Amino acid sequence: ASAVDGDPEDDKSGILAPPYYKILSILLLYRAINSLLVQTYFNPDEHWQALEVAHRIAFGYGHLTWEWTEGLRSYLHPLLFAALYKVMAFFGIDTPWFMARAPRFLQSIFAAIGDLYLYKYSLVIFGESVANWALFAQLSNWFMFFCITRTFSNTMETVLTIVSFYYWPCMKNSRGSSSSRKYALLVAGLACAIRPTSAITWIYVGFLELFSTRDKLRFVLLEVAPIGGFILGVAMLLDRLIYGSWVIVPLNFLKFNFFSSGGDYYGTHPWHWYMSQGFTVMIFTFLPFSLHGIILSQQWKISGLMVWILGVYSLLGHKEFRFVLPVLPIALMFSGYSLANLTRSGHSSSSSSTSHGRSSAYSKTAVWFLIVTNFPMALYMSMIHQRGTEDVMKYLSEEASLDRVRSILFLMPCHSTPYYSSLHRDVPMRFLDCSPSGRKDDESDEFVSDPLGFATEFARSWSRPSHIVMFDSEEGRLREFLASHHFSEERRFFHSHFKVDREELQASVAVYI
Repeated sequence: ASAVDGDPEDDKSGILAPPYYKILSILLLYRAINSLLVQTYFNPDEHWQALEVAHRIAFGYGHLTWEWTEGLRSYLHPLLFAALYKVMAFFGIDTPWFMARAPRFLQSIFAAIGDLYLYKYSLVIFGESVANWALFAQLSNWFMFFCITRTFSNTMETVLTIVSFYYWPCMKNSRGSSSSRKYALLVAGLACAIRPTSAITWIYVGFLELFSTRDKLRFVLLEVAPIGGFILGVAMLLDRLIYGSWVIVPLNFLKFNFFSSGGDYYGTHPWHWYMSQGFTVMIFTFLPFSLHGIILSQQWKISGLMVWILGVYSLLGHKEFRFVLPVLPIALMFSGYSLANLTRSGHSSSSSSTSHGRSSAYSKTAVWFLIVTNFPMALYMSMIHQRGTEDVMKYLSEEASLDRVRSILFLMPCHSTPYYSSLHRDVPMRFLDCSPSGRKDDESDEFVSDPLGFATEFARSWSRPSHIVMFDSEEGRLREFLASHHFSEERRFFHSHFKVDREELQASVAVYI
């Protein structure tokens, strides 16, 4: 009982304390393999808001999207990968293979730490059986496998959120200590510095702590204010060094995304999207087990946090799966509670042999059901679906390393591929712009609506590229244009079996020279 109700502060050796280092070793190996199996393109921000920025810091070239000119992003997160790139360059291993895989491998280390802290948090709240099943759910959920080793700021936010939960007294059954709470505030502050919308989570947790703590003034004036001020100050100083002027990123981010609804420029969804489609797809077949665990455990503070986060994000017009990623591990923890209960009921001393066998069969069926429905999905989405835009950049990187690439034109919707962080050669490249502007349509929209007309007009003032990259969905309407400018197909890469966010199927990516 003491292990379950103990304070994290008693865990003197942290994640390296037995048996945690054994669990961490297994998790590090699992997530490392996970990172190698993730070979597909999911969302532009993985590359354009992290690795591309990091590449520019480390090597002096790389594209900065409009968010960076407007001061909407902090350099804190990209600096992690910039440091990695610097180390790779120092040892001379910044080759195409390592450039493509090393960032996700680094993220896999953070992901493994997050997995371990979910185990530790579940152990504190529910005990060992639930902790084991929560870890099973975390490792086998298809979306967690698909997303957690990617280099989004959201994945780092998710890891930091799990770590911070473990130290918050109000999020556990025990009172904890001020020392534990300071750790929680420090980690929560880092999450907000990396992803300002993380404040949605910590507003809820902060008020819970404020209402439950005895010394409220001490909490606000001697803990929240100095620790929050320290994190904000460090982040602002780092941004000052790179931006070249003082920038308050959280304020700019808030103005754009909340006060002006700037995120709606990239599309909107109905208010119920997270409940009816987004989060239900993420949690997938774990959903009934999660709901069962919530009702059975009666941990209303924690389940209330999930409702709060999903509810607040539902008020925003622009919605994406990754925005609510920090909720997923907590939902999976409740799935672990449900699975542990299925197993536990079968081992109850009062159960007859018949009911024991029936319960054991139920639990085995549930486990196999979750494995069969999640792992094939995880592997398909990670290794097959939308892999063409990653494969084409690996190919072009190899060609560029042999001096076979002079310039590249991407005749496809904006940010469809990685960029300099994958090519790793300072050659001229051009993609179609989609920055917010006063115009009705940007270059990307104009091209999609009329590929031939746009390309013909564009070619009047271009410097002929050595390579053109495009999806097959526009290729048919550009054949005459390509032939008239003496381009021929060089390579083709499979991309997708079905449509995603587009009216036409983008089945393959073609390279013309």
